[in-house]
Amino acid sequence: MRIIDLHTHGIGGLDTSNSAPLQILKIAETEGSHGITDMLLSVYSGPVEAMRWHMMIVKKALERQKTEPTPQSARILGIHLEGPFLNPLRCGALDPSHFLAATEENLRRIIEGFEDVIKVMTVAPENEGGLDLIRRISDLGIIVSMGHSNATCSEAEAGHLAGARGITHLFNAMRPLHHREPGLAGFGLMHPDIYVEIIADLHHLDPRTIDLVYQVKDPEKILIVSDSVKETKKSATSSPFGSGAVTDGSGKLLGGSATVIEASRKLMDRGYDRETVLRCISENPERYLKNSP
Repeated sequence: MRIIDLHTHGIGGLDTSNSAPLQILKIAETEGSHGITDMLLSVYSGPVEAMRWHMMIVKKALERQKTEPTPQSARILGIHLEGPFLNPLRCGALDPSHFLAATEENLRRIIEGFEDVIKVMTVAPENEGGLDLIRRISDLGIIVSMGHSNATCSEAEAGHLAGARGITHLFNAMRPLHHREPGLAGFGLMHPDIYVEIIADLHHLDPRTIDLVYQVKDPEKILIVSDSVKETKKSATSSPFGSGAVTDGSGKLLGGSATVIEASRKLMDRGYDRETVLRCISENPERYLKNSP
């Protein structure tokens, strides 16, 4: 069975901001040693040249994997760009000073030369120019996931009609669900065709919120992701592969440290059906990446 993580920045002491292909390959080796077979490597929003540099390093690592495969390593499927066309009101752990206006020129500056390895881009649909950009990105064969967004439910629906197919880490870094304005989260829960990422480490979402997702959403549209990030000495976690959240010195949540396998085990321990959960890290992400309805 393929075990796929669609949203990981790194693990242990390494992430996609590291500057050498060998370090990226070390991430793949570490992920593979924990049972992950395939992954998208997520690149943070940053200065344009920094984002392009990080994508180049990932691309070189991916090409090296193809010519010198290591059986125990997770296969790098491509890149997930988390930005930079996001809403600063919902920046989460990202630096909003690096967010850009949603223009085709800015898109070209970011992705030119990397169209073949970028598989997913997170975009805030409500930003000026956001819908046109979603159409353009989708026309390039790149999956658009809506996130880091203050979108209303209607704006989220417009994003989907423009071509967006998923939602990045549901509930995290988006307008809260409100009884008079369901927002992006409410749209994701209710729309039958939208895939939703959830970080199921029981830190990013209250366990009862995860219960709500599984009670409302078609389980075949749920994608369990790690959103794992590099840990530093300032992290609140004690183990690179522990169950705790990664935070900064002030306690701000930066990302996860649990793999998708560990997160899935947590759900099974809570009584979730094993086959249903496993599909959220295997068949569902595989179907999502195939760009099929």
